Amino acid sequence: MALDDELAAWLRLLLTPGLGRASARRLLAAFGSAEAVWAQPDPAWQAVLGRDAPAAPDDWDAQREAHARWLDTAGHHAIPLGDGRYPAALLESEDPPLLLFVLGDPAALNHPRRVAMVGSRNPTAQGADNAHAFAQALARAGVAVVSGLALGVDGAAHQGALAGAGRTVAVVGTGLDRVYPARHRDLAHRIVASGGAIVSEYPLGTPPLPAHFPQRNRLIAALGEATLVVEAALQSGSLITARLAGEMGREVMAIPGSIHAPQSRGCHALIRQGAKLVESANDVLEDLRWAAASTPATASEVTPQEPTDEDPLLTQLGHEPVSFDALQARTGLDTPTLQARLLDHELEGRVARLPGGLFQRRHAA
Repeated sequence: MALDDELAAWLRLLLTPGLGRASARRLLAAFGSAEAVWAQPDPAWQAVLGRDAPAAPDDWDAQREAHARWLDTAGHHAIPLGDGRYPAALLESEDPPLLLFVLGDPAALNHPRRVAMVGSRNPTAQGADNAHAFAQALARAGVAVVSGLALGVDGAAHQGALAGAGRTVAVVGTGLDRVYPARHRDLAHRIVASGGAIVSEYPLGTPPLPAHFPQRNRLIAALGEATLVVEAALQSGSLITARLAGEMGREVMAIPGSIHAPQSRGCHALIRQGAKLVESANDVLEDLRWAAASTPATASEVTPQEPTDEDPLLTQLGHEPVSFDALQARTGLDTPTLQARLLDHELEGRVARLPGGLFQRRHAA
């Protein structure tokens, strides 16, 4: 299969070195279509950009052939700016991509209800649990979860949405001929198989360069009608996403955490700056006026539920990370007994062992 001339013209706009998105949009506004841009003589380019039309990239023929082969597979799409399938939410942003590559169902990008979920790549056990459980409850309430396929909170959010039988969209910073990180290969397949989508503004062959991920974050922020930060350190990409979402007029929400956890400090900073504090998925739905979409069956799933016959050890453990010695002082249990009971709770998924010899209880949200 060969690319049609118009799509090839879009791809050339994307691949031409030194021709950024802003310049390409100026050319498109002046000449009406990508194909028309490349049909213009140098004086026309000079009038718009003050430069001659550049030559095609050195590897243009190989790139065109590689993208044509990729697009010849079912479920592979290239969606240029102005295409009817292009996400309306991205058109509202200041810097929309020229061309989107989509693996899966492009309709997922225009799902009527979307929440972006972001957070630490190294979350606490509770943070990962929260990401999974919030995403699961939101998915069951008819919300599509948008995240970045990264390790940690992103992965837990995608998995939670799948567990809730909902759609999820992964925005990535590489070409779609690779999965990064590689350990999320199976998750990527499940996202597509479930009716979701993986989307990138980068052409095939693009590696996971550090500069790409802040760029990727602007798309996550734009695609979500709200951005929920689950856990984030003070210097993190998640706060970049939250800032971009706020600048776009989107709702920004954050889950509070332990005052002792570095992963919670970014969320606390956001809350001090005006982000909505949320304690349950129901808070998200109500704030966005989507509560009517949830069914009675999900009412207990969108709000954390405390067990009514809780083990006294869990009560003594509390909700903050605690050392073994401190817990022993609270409970008065001897070392073998406390170790055995903690291990039982750990195996049952009620307690997590944290770095530094700390323990923290886990909850379903």
